[in-house]
Amino acid sequence: MTRVLIITTNFPRWEGDPHSPWLVELMGRLREEGCVFEVLAPSFAGLSSHRIGHTQVHRFRYAPARWETLTHEEGAPNKIRKNPWYLLLLPLYLLAGMWAAWRLGRKGKYDVIHVHWPVPQGLFGALARAAGGGRLVATFYGADLVLAQRFPGLKPFVRWFAGRCDDLAAISSYTGRELTAISGRTPRIIPYGVHLPPERDWPATPGRILTVGRLIARKGHIYLIRAMARLTDLPDAHLVIVGEGHEREALEAEIQRLGLEDRVTLTGRVSDETLEEHYQSCQVFVLPAIVDETGDTEMLGMVSLEAMRYGKPVVASDVGGIPDIVADGESGVLVPQKDPEALAAAIRRLLTNPEEARRLGHAGYHFARAHFSWESVVRATRAMYGAGRTRDA
Repeated sequence: MTRVLIITTNFPRWEGDPHSPWLVELMGRLREEGCVFEVLAPSFAGLSSHRIGHTQVHRFRYAPARWETLTHEEGAPNKIRKNPWYLLLLPLYLLAGMWAAWRLGRKGKYDVIHVHWPVPQGLFGALARAAGGGRLVATFYGADLVLAQRFPGLKPFVRWFAGRCDDLAAISSYTGRELTAISGRTPRIIPYGVHLPPERDWPATPGRILTVGRLIARKGHIYLIRAMARLTDLPDAHLVIVGEGHEREALEAEIQRLGLEDRVTLTGRVSDETLEEHYQSCQVFVLPAIVDETGDTEMLGMVSLEAMRYGKPVVASDVGGIPDIVADGESGVLVPQKDPEALAAAIRRLLTNPEEARRLGHAGYHFARAHFSWESVVRATRAMYGAGRTRDA
């Protein structure tokens, strides 16, 4: 039995909470491999420690309940950009998290301490290991490295923490290169895992174009809307945008400006079942991501994998970690970012050439199965945890 402490900024607050479902899935699969998990995560609005399924979740309080909203529902960097008052919570967050990690490290006697989003959670992991020992590993998702690029004062911390880790992982080759450039260490590449249903031809609604993601700048939705203005000669072409976020008002204004009210639908948030139906029924999936003004971008592009599960051809921007999933002409079509003309041309090609669309959809399915199966993700994570001495329960 291997005792593992997961340290993370976002973890489900209740059964069915949509935060980090891939992490919950990974923990469940590793549990079958002999791992036992506990989680250290911040409170949200006064939430105290609790259990979710087999997992004890230790919540640390860092402010009065009505102010404990720095994490969850939207990334802390986005919240701070929109409301700088959140910066006042950071010292309290850090002190509370460090104290909780130290106490858990002394009591828990963990074999592995696995830190997710190491800026700033790496401090917590280092203290937990100092207090009680264990193997220290970390997974970088890219947002922490974007912060280090924006605020160079964080780079020494990333180097310091990476140097203390026994092993490191990044979710894409792009994120891995960024981490190596800052820390000098080469991480394992361990992406998200994906469930793959049996391969079949899912019936598509003619002309249905789908994109899924939070309505934020780096998703590039506005460029896809502008691409739709170039497809008005295709009578069936209709774009469905699934997601919610603070860019919604600007996107609605652009739809009205271009007269696309009958050709673009903003669904807002939808249930998991409805989302699966959207993936199954689309004819083309598009991920028009960009590098935003802060330097943030897609570090992998999980929604492309979700579309590939159903054999849907994918058009995506050639930025960040997206090329790890979408190989141009092989598992999808890559286009330059912020280029409505290129987006429209690629979408038109797939809508009007069903044989090519089917070929790319089929290839994408098999690419996802070969490179992003849960079996390979579990195997790589287990290797990162190592085969060192385990402690008695």
